[in-house]
Amino acid sequence: MTSTAAKPGAPAGHAEKMDRIYKLQRHFYDVTRKYFLLGRDVLIERMDIRPGMNVLEVGCGTARNLIALARKHPQAHFFGLDASREMLEYAQKKIDAAKLTDRIVLKYCLAEELDAQRTFGLNAPFDAMFFSYSLSMIPTWRESLNAAFKNLAAGGTVYSVDFWDQKELPAAFRWLLVRWLALFHVEHRPELLVFMRELEQLGVCSLELSPLYRRYAYIASMKSTPK
Repeated sequence: MTSTAAKPGAPAGHAEKMDRIYKLQRHFYDVTRKYFLLGRDVLIERMDIRPGMNVLEVGCGTARNLIALARKHPQAHFFGLDASREMLEYAQKKIDAAKLTDRIVLKYCLAEELDAQRTFGLNAPFDAMFFSYSLSMIPTWRESLNAAFKNLAAGGTVYSVDFWDQKELPAAFRWLLVRWLALFHVEHRPELLVFMRELEQLGVCSLELSPLYRRYAYIASMKSTPK
């Protein structure tokens, strides 16, 4: 069983908030989120994963995505980090039940503190990473994206699926969605896509952005630029 113990000295504010939110929600998270975390399966289908790759999900939650990917790509290796120990404990039970303990490794870590060697004991960076509706919850999303690219192999890709602006949907729907998501400390961050474009302009990556479901959500593919 993978240890999910907290690192000494890790900032606790966001992690404690996540534990409070998910202490009960983890038990019905997958059942409820499938109705509004749209596009996760589209991302799983689109991700370019090859045999031998090391793939990390930042903010892995219940490990729902990791389990699906591990079944789809049996020759790749998967890793997940999360700021909630409560969620990691639940995720580990799901991984054990799926008999994928030797294929998926979980660790407690704040996204901005990611270090492939220190966090997971890897001697090489990740080949691919993804954020599935987690950047809209992470307060330090800029630092988290920077940490992702620092731990990404040359030519590797960082993917993200998350809420967009819903501009092509009825205004009443947008109004209700924003207030509903606020209950779970989730928000659409237009500045996030601006930052992704800035990373492309700086030569950090090449960005491909795809709208989903009338701009309900987007999928971003950020392929790192070889140095």
